[in-house]
Amino acid sequence: MQQLAYFVAVAEVRHFTQAAEILRVAQPSLSKQIRALESELNVSLFRRARGNITLTPAGEALLPLAKRILADVDTARLEVQELAGLRRGRVRLGATPSLCAGLLADVLRRFHDMYPGIQLIVEEGGSRDLVRELTRGSLDLALVILPLQGDPPLDTTPILREYLVVASPAGPGTPAQLPRRSYLRIEDLRNRPLVMFRPGYDLREATISACRAAGFEPKFAVEGGEMDAVLRFVEVGLGVAVVPSMVLAGRPGLRGTPLVLADDEARRGRHGPGLLRTIALAHRKDVELTHAARAFQETLEAFLAEAAEAGTLPAGVENLVDAG
Repeated sequence: MQQLAYFVAVAEVRHFTQAAEILRVAQPSLSKQIRALESELNVSLFRRARGNITLTPAGEALLPLAKRILADVDTARLEVQELAGLRRGRVRLGATPSLCAGLLADVLRRFHDMYPGIQLIVEEGGSRDLVRELTRGSLDLALVILPLQGDPPLDTTPILREYLVVASPAGPGTPAQLPRRSYLRIEDLRNRPLVMFRPGYDLREATISACRAAGFEPKFAVEGGEMDAVLRFVEVGLGVAVVPSMVLAGRPGLRGTPLVLADDEARRGRHGPGLLRTIALAHRKDVELTHAARAFQETLEAFLAEAAEAGTLPAGVENLVDAG
């Protein structure tokens, strides 16, 4: 484990002396351990030139595996600590921006009240980024959008369905103002300036794909933002954005108009394909959930079932968890 930790440190900074300083070990000792690892594997892991340290193909292949091994060892250590009644431990949770801005805070508060000794680490990002971190072992659980791309080695449990709306400024007279109708078709976004998320967001890909399926290329007023930035850009009238309805709670400067794909479906009160998305709780198939992570899953599912029964879920959100 020490050899792998030394190898990862050097690989990340590409400098033996700097890696030794970060790890607080003597540089000769670090170099000795790296050479021992290379000898055991019978390969060179680094190309060593004065002022230029690079990974060999063997080093490139080892790096992601070494990171995963170290992450799993750390998880195992914490799992053993958790056996004392969940008084200690850690949950590393990934979540989409809409959930971070919505109901996740209430779930985290309930879990923290129940298990105050468990460390909570939350990473916000798009599903593609979260899936990558899950498979690397950097997260225990992640709330991601289905379906997943590329068939990653993950178990998924659908928990929520959220409807998408077109967010626009609530006030009149802005360039991005939309017609005041009870619903909008995807064609209504043709030639309208859109505020677009950065690459890696599922909403970016969903919006662009829906526009192209309707026969036009979307027009961007500004792109590259995170959720809070996108909503603020819409508020000041830069453009409109396709977002989950739950993120508009507490934003009086914005209004959300349901998005449909065909007028006849809207008149019948039905939502067409592409207007909603399913959120699932995911974890790696090859790693058993820690006690703390399983406790968080149970807390999340209980919260959603209770909120659905009480009618307190955010607007546009449906619970998929069995109340039983």
